[in-house]
Amino acid sequence: MNVNTKSLSVSHRLQPAMEVMSHSSSFLLPAGETSAKRYALIVLNQNIPCFTPLLWEHAKLRLCADGGANRIYDELPLFFPREDALLIRNRYKPDVIKGDMDSIRPDVLRFYLSLGTKVIDESHDQDTTDLDKCILFIRDSPLNQESSKLQILATGALGGRFDHEAGNLNVLYRYPDTRITLLSDDCLIQLLPKTHRHEIHIQPSLLGPHCGLIPIGAPSAKTTTTGLQWDLTDTEMRFGGLVSTSNLVKGEKITVESDSDLLWTISIKKQDPNKTLRSG
Repeated sequence: MNVNTKSLSVSHRLQPAMEVMSHSSSFLLPAGETSAKRYALIVLNQNIPCFTPLLWEHAKLRLCADGGANRIYDELPLFFPREDALLIRNRYKPDVIKGDMDSIRPDVLRFYLSLGTKVIDESHDQDTTDLDKCILFIRDSPLNQESSKLQILATGALGGRFDHEAGNLNVLYRYPDTRITLLSDDCLIQLLPKTHRHEIHIQPSLLGPHCGLIPIGAPSAKTTTTGLQWDLTDTEMRFGGLVSTSNLVKGEKITVESDSDLLWTISIKKQDPNKTLRSG
């Protein structure tokens, strides 16, 4: 069989370059240094990270997913021990509480209703999680413009029951065209869609060094990275085989390209509350 190697070479060179998707965690920068990145904040029903007040202050839209309202009511005042708890609760009022309403306490619901918070009871829908419900609200919000989509940050998304965590991870795959970051005090998780080449910009004062790339959902036949202690070069990853956990970032930019959607996770360094919190 005769093969025109010149034609094959030209065809290969003419293939369009994969579009680059850039990632940054500048939303974790202390007050006064935060970028103008537009995001919405969802608070779930697990312990809220110490940097939650910082995220709240700069969010364009603030939602509590059902029992997440209990966390805001109970835990946020603990970050401000020198201030009156009622003043803190009035200051950090969610715009929306949405979910199947099986976790929010009656006293918390009455309190936020009295402040004018919008409450959306979707107890009729038992096929989606409370995180799903909140994401759909944000995607349909007038603030989520076609020209400037809102990134979504979800606190309390990790920890607690594993089936809840798995449900939250599944949400990343349900909405691959929406930038969603799951957050805890210890780490963050983002989906890296296979449709893009990814550049992850690291703030060394905030993130790392521990990180991982996890092929949940489907194995990866080829993943290539730069900027890691143990880089991958057309490496196969799958459960039951190699999975890149306990890796380390070496610099301030990581690149990832894969034939499969991957979860990116990186550790969050413990923050000084005096730098991230402020009273107002």
